[in-house]
Formats: sequence, structure tokens, C-alpha cells
Amino acid sequence: MPRKNPTHAHAKSTPSPGFRGRIWIDGPEGTFIGYGRVVLLERIKEHGSITKAAKSMEMSYRRAWDLVDSMNRQSKKPFVELATGGKGGGGARVTEEGEKAIRLFWRFYDDLQAFLKREEIQLRL
Repeated sequence: MPRKNPTHAHAKSTPSPGFRGRIWIDGPEGTFIGYGRVVLLERIKEHGSITKAAKSMEMSYRRAWDLVDSMNRQSKKPFVELATGGKGGGGARVTEEGEKAIRLFWRFYDDLQAFLKREEIQLRL
């Protein structure tokens, strides 16, 4: 089921007491995909540009490019494809492989959050 606003579906809020956890999937070069990288992919999808995605996250273009490059190198198929110049300038688009990674990550993330909530309830009994 698609998320109506994927970049805000898991927005950070003021912490409250309880269990928390994050998921990182490591690859041969270290972190392959994690929360921030998935949000970056969603923003690239939304804006059609690494530059605009980076700005929306208050991240430098260089950092965003490095993250995209790292994911693309570590994946069998690229997560982001780049378009060069032209009248409107270049752009970027999230590939089907990238879309699949986004869906899979959020499924793992939601499962982890549900697990942590269950454990927290059990320990408070």
C-alpha cells in the first residue's frame, strides 16, 4: 500500500520514553541503505533532482551525490539514473530497483517499530 506522503510518514517527532531502533543494511563498502538514504531517494523521486532533494533535506549536493553514488555502486542495478544537461538542465529519477528498495526498507522499518512496541508493552506489564 503506497504511502500518501512518504517523506512525512516516518517524520521525526519529539522523543517520548520508550524503545527505539533503526535499520541499516550494510554492503561491501559499509552502509548500503538506511533511513536517511531512503528519505533521499524519496526526495529525488519527488523533486526529480539530486540538487533539489539535497536542499529539501538541508544537505549539501556533494553529500547527496556521494550517498547516491554509494547506493548505485553497491546495488546490482542502479537506484538512481541521471539525465545530463539540455534545455531544462539535467535531472535524476529513481529506478524500479530504487522503488523496490524504498518499499522493502519501509516494510522492515515498520516491522521493527511494531516489534519494539510489542516488547515495550510486554516489559511494562
